[in-house]
Amino acid sequence: MEKQKNAIGRRKEAVTRVFISKGSGNITINGKDYKTYFPLVYLQNQVEAPLKSIESTDKYDIVINATGGGVKGQAEATRLGISRALLEMNAEYRPALKAAGLLKRDARSVERKKPGKKKARRSYQFSKR
Repeated sequence: MEKQKNAIGRRKEAVTRVFISKGSGNITINGKDYKTYFPLVYLQNQVEAPLKSIESTDKYDIVINATGGGVKGQAEATRLGISRALLEMNAEYRPALKAAGLLKRDARSVERKKPGKKKARRSYQFSKR
């Protein structure tokens, strides 16, 4: 039986479950190739970032289930999930991933709307007369 590790990545409302195993470098998100799922190059770079930082783009096969949020949130959640899964595979990757800033969970999310306001902070237009 092949060793498979998994990890969770989160960003804004997006949650991704990442399953990683030794292989030939295939990355699949929700049953599609990651280049089809994320057609924009900068989002593809987000997904590839952890693998590039440890210089092993063709050593692991990765299967990802992504839910919630938008494409950017899902791409960044995927980046964190892959980084965490790589750590599970080999703890020696930690310094390289940490130096690239790939182990931090970006906690920023949308601020809630407050009563008496139009949005979270935007007030209604003031009328003097």
